[in-house]
Amino acid sequence: MVEIDYFVVGHISHDLTPDGYNVGGTVSYAGYTAHTLGVKTGILTSTAVSETALYPFPNSIHIHAIPAKATTTFKNIYTTQGRQQTIHAVAHPISTSDYPPDWFEPAIVHLGPVANEVDSEFVRRFPNSIIGLTPQGWMRRWDENGRVYAQAWEAAAEILPLATAVIISTEDLLDDQMLEQFRSWANLLVLTHGAEGCTIFHKEGGVCHIPAPTVIEVEPTGAGDIFAAAFLVRYHQTHGDYCEAGHFANQVASQSVTQSGLTAKMACIQQHLQELEQQ
Repeated sequence: MVEIDYFVVGHISHDLTPDGYNVGGTVSYAGYTAHTLGVKTGILTSTAVSETALYPFPNSIHIHAIPAKATTTFKNIYTTQGRQQTIHAVAHPISTSDYPPDWFEPAIVHLGPVANEVDSEFVRRFPNSIIGLTPQGWMRRWDENGRVYAQAWEAAAEILPLATAVIISTEDLLDDQMLEQFRSWANLLVLTHGAEGCTIFHKEGGVCHIPAPTVIEVEPTGAGDIFAAAFLVRYHQTHGDYCEAGHFANQVASQSVTQSGLTAKMACIQQHLQELEQQ
């Protein structure tokens, strides 16, 4: 049996660039971050079989990949009006029955869909675990040309109350009404504001705004997923201190934006953690 502290589920994706592709997806950034923070990490995903060995993850991260004809692939074009995203391929859906039978029940479960691929029933699969949601991928749809657009998540009112924490960025909010709805449904709603830090809303009325440290931003890719992993890990370590978890997650995510590329971001985070330990 395999011991898993942090379990994250969703598609590893390819993000097309002029030079080829970068590895993307919530599971990539969040899973690698959890590993960097020193917890035993398991990733459940679906990719093309031929590409599994190409991903830049340490061997100590347990990866279970459901074979698919293609890996989920996105192309992002940035304009003055914002990001235009198209989806070129989608891997296999992931259900609760895909959880490896030789993995123990994890302490932390992170549901991180990017293309509506994760069965929301995972929130009921692990009754003794901390359940974290980054629900952006449940709010993505695309037309016949692959152009991605945002859409309200119909199951939100049912699923959000079952999670320990819901983490979402201001960019993912469709309108002010969505924020109020998510606040009323979620036990703990963590709203990230990029360089401005985060605001945490507790079901019982507590609100905690935590500014982020000032850094020189090089590449923000993956910062929200890195934040989510750091928040959930610290939340578990502190037995539910969500303000401390938010502060720690801000620190980790802020370090990540000073570097370009997944492995460079993780190396920077690791160095920062070592410096904190020496203080």
